[in-house]
Amino acid sequence: QLRCLLRMVTLHGIPEDLDSYPKDLLLFLGPSDYAATGSCSQYFNNIGEANLDVLPRESPQRKQLLLEALACLKIPGTQINEENAEILGRLVCDLGGEYIRSSGGNLLKDLSQCESFLPDQEEAIRDVISSGNSTFGPPAAWSAFTLKELTGLIPVFDHNILQEIPK
Repeated sequence: QLRCLLRMVTLHGIPEDLDSYPKDLLLFLGPSDYAATGSCSQYFNNIGEANLDVLPRESPQRKQLLLEALACLKIPGTQINEENAEILGRLVCDLGGEYIRSSGGNLLKDLSQCESFLPDQEEAIRDVISSGNSTFGPPAAWSAFTLKELTGLIPVFDHNILQEIPK
């Protein structure tokens, strides 16, 4: 349905008011198609708000979106700062364990919104939390507010992490 809608919308070229259309529609356009209406970072900011689950998790299209986002944001290695994590939005859910580890706690809050994780992502999340090197600090210093912020990550916590969290 989205592909069909996109064909109708772009029949006479890319409309200038593309931002007023559903964000999910942008999943079927590339950043170069969007260039006429805004920057690539604006495109990925909008993509970050889209329902990425419209595309299957391991699909080539979804992997390509992540690669293009990392190139657009000029992220040279595997470390992502909070500003770029915010632009990536739900695309952070597709980042591999190496990005999660390198970025420390910068991704934890954003990862909390993900529906599910791959095993290497889960392991990386546990490593970052166990190290205590995040804005949330070590689990022993967490409050109810911290747990609320990280609600989506709780299923990933292992016994050691859960034991450290104050009652």
